[in-house]
Amino acid sequence: MPKVTELERYCCTLYDTRDQLKRHIFDRSDRAFEEGDRARDRIADLEQLKARQARMKEAFLASIGGLPSSDTPLLPRITGTSQGSGYRVENVVFQSRPGQYVTANLYVPDSREERSAAVLFVCGHEYEGKHCDYYHEVCLHFVRAGMIVLAVDPIGQGERISGILASDGSEEVISGTREHQHFGVKCHLLGESVARYFIHDAMRAIDYLCERPEVDPARIAITGNSGGGLQTAMMMVCDDRLTAAAPGTFIMNRQQYMHAGGVQDAEQIWAGLTAVGFDHEDLLLSFAPKPLLVLAVQYDFFPIEATRRTVSRCERFWEMHGRDGNLLLAEDVSTHRYTDQLARTAAAFFSSHLSVQKMPEAAIEPDFAPLPAERLLCTDKGQVVLSLPGAKTAQDEIVARCEQLKLERNRLSPDERRRRALVWLNEKVSASRSPCEFNVRRVFLQPADGLQVEYRLWWSQTGVMNSGYVFRSENAAGDEPQSFVLGVWLGGTSRLTERWSWIQDMCHAGKTVLVLNASGVGPHEPYPIYNRPAHTFFGFMHTLADNLIWLGDSLAALHAYDITRCLDMIAHVEKVGMEAAAVDVHAAGRQEHVVRLAAVLDRRIGRITSDSPVGSVSDWVQATRYEEEDVMSTIVPGLLRYMDTAEWEELYRDNS
Repeated sequence: MPKVTELERYCCTLYDTRDQLKRHIFDRSDRAFEEGDRARDRIADLEQLKARQARMKEAFLASIGGLPSSDTPLLPRITGTSQGSGYRVENVVFQSRPGQYVTANLYVPDSREERSAAVLFVCGHEYEGKHCDYYHEVCLHFVRAGMIVLAVDPIGQGERISGILASDGSEEVISGTREHQHFGVKCHLLGESVARYFIHDAMRAIDYLCERPEVDPARIAITGNSGGGLQTAMMMVCDDRLTAAAPGTFIMNRQQYMHAGGVQDAEQIWAGLTAVGFDHEDLLLSFAPKPLLVLAVQYDFFPIEATRRTVSRCERFWEMHGRDGNLLLAEDVSTHRYTDQLARTAAAFFSSHLSVQKMPEAAIEPDFAPLPAERLLCTDKGQVVLSLPGAKTAQDEIVARCEQLKLERNRLSPDERRRRALVWLNEKVSASRSPCEFNVRRVFLQPADGLQVEYRLWWSQTGVMNSGYVFRSENAAGDEPQSFVLGVWLGGTSRLTERWSWIQDMCHAGKTVLVLNASGVGPHEPYPIYNRPAHTFFGFMHTLADNLIWLGDSLAALHAYDITRCLDMIAHVEKVGMEAAAVDVHAAGRQEHVVRLAAVLDRRIGRITSDSPVGSVSDWVQATRYEEEDVMSTIVPGLLRYMDTAEWEELYRDNS
């Protein structure tokens, strides 16, 4: 008699299913990437190029949920000034949105023009942000060339860490990519991207530069690497005031990066843009014909081949304008870093294209030695949330947006709200699927602990199989109809032990239990890469979930579809009518959200129970902390624009 642990490890040799979900997502993405290439290849003149620029900018802004208003007074304050050798640094705090304080360092060279060209330096994913030692030295390359530099802290770095504690209540502070992802998941549910806040902060930094009497507003450039290269690229799309740009160690080709197994944090994931053929070529062509220097390193995790391909394919857009020399690629032999060589190259590029007046050699201080990091701090305690009363974080903005969406939903009549939610959800769950014959495989195993055990394997859609164990009491007659209960939880049949008592209780009560392995779950979980846990942030299931979001889809919507197909399969195998195939569902953790989404659309789902109820989606979004495991498989971007948990029961109770 097999033990439960043996059932958890059982591998059905009828079909190797572990690569199916990955292939399904990659094939869909490849088709979209190839159509994007064809669309860009069809651009034959400036009119068509301008149309593509406008269309992709509109799609990008729609994807991130638009930009916040810029009518908040900046109220800039200089909190300290340090004199270096040949330059001074002013520590600046300004307000980008109400209560959102941005910390920045303004570098002013001693020898410069009366109204100087300026560079906005946006930071990559370094914990210290703008006062990171090596970013400080990168900024000095531009200062030596006679340019003013404004280096700003992004959300979650430098002096703008929000102070979120780990989910277990420990004193670990979430920062950098984890903070970005933590907020980004919530923004997805709002139908937005946390990227909108990064962009807006940078745009307000341009506002600040334009207010400074030392700066020539007609000569402002932007640069940064890694996450700063991302911010540079997004600003190239969104802010027409920029004169030149140098995105570093970010520009690539998403198709090649996807196949390399790359994962990114939330501000780099733009819902639905792969579906419309968007790729990094669109980031570059959005800036044509302005001076653009792409900075790259040859040993990056962003494939250098992808960077070269994207730049070479975009050269003709500058040629259309007669500006052949305005798009360049600079490479260094290094791992992921804004190297000294790249900084010198970018400084020379900006000096040339911003017409920076060369200072007489006698007027230039030769040293330009760096300052200690503590002299670059803008707040007395080193963090905005600790130093400035009333300071807000991205979490505060997310909470406010969540409440605003609730008000917008409640302004609609119940019938209109229900209609909009059902149309939207049906589109998300069903429109991208390719249903096919089930072709069920059935394997009858030895009984376990007094239960009959059957393994079923079926096609949920073309190319993707689902499976599950069917458990019945040994006393149940084979031809006796029994009501089904569906078990849905993370890990599916690979995690039976935790719920074995519940399974036995159901079967002894005369129920048939089917524990579902949806797409990519349990024995269908994709082969691991990078030795990261699959279901935590930046694990491989996170990667696949992100690629679905790029397609305008989601893993949660796919799994909701799998649940409805499972009900179809039960009716097909048991030879019962659709009404008779109605089942109750027992869920665990956030998978309850996925079950309830399926129930909104499928009236065959009866009572839904959970051994760990998760509560309202809005409550979760507004909570300070949450458990990260399995988050990416349970969110549908834009959900809170249409419904919340409190409204789900009304929807599926009334759905006919």
